[in-house]
Amino acid sequence: MNNIYILIIFLPVVILGCKPNLIEENKVIQKIDSLDMNVFSKRGEKIYSITSPHSSYDKNKLRFELQNTTIKIFNGEEIKYIIESDESILSDNNKLLKLTGNVKLKTFKQDEDILYADNFIWNIEETNYLLEGNIRFENKNIILNSAKAKLDSDNIIEFFNPVKYIIKDDNNKNKYEINSENAYYNLNTESVSFEAKDKRVRSIIYF
Repeated sequence: MNNIYILIIFLPVVILGCKPNLIEENKVIQKIDSLDMNVFSKRGEKIYSITSPHSSYDKNKLRFELQNTTIKIFNGEEIKYIIESDESILSDNNKLLKLTGNVKLKTFKQDEDILYADNFIWNIEETNYLLEGNIRFENKNIILNSAKAKLDSDNIIEFFNPVKYIIKDDNNKNKYEINSENAYYNLNTESVSFEAKDKRVRSIIYF
């Protein structure tokens, strides 16, 4: 099922032709093993791929419920982000993706950036990714913590107040720790900036 359109066409047949593995009266749920699915734009460009060893499709709610999910988000032919989570729900005609439990987002580059969260929400018709709960961003230079963050299409992560950040030294040990209001980390330039309530940039650090 590498093509989402093929999946949509044949899914009703699969549901009708297979005996549900759940309680007998619940015949709208179809279990799917080893799901491997690609989602494309109307122009035929791959937007993301999603894999799960254990998943199910709810015919009434028109949504997938997946376990141990791995998501690859593409930028053209290249992988932009890889996201893993304990559970996820794919709904709204495969346009709304919600991941929960030990969410881990990795950038696909040599100096790996990792973003951890409890929850990840993405409406693919929008360009922003919303992360909530126990946010932790880490790479070789810095650690940033907050309760909420937003990653936009320009590769800028906005961390919402309150923010705690830790600068590492050359031995990858914590050098110093500071608390601040909103912080912005630019994945492209590897810089972090901080804003106060009056929107004036307080400081910018480049690594």
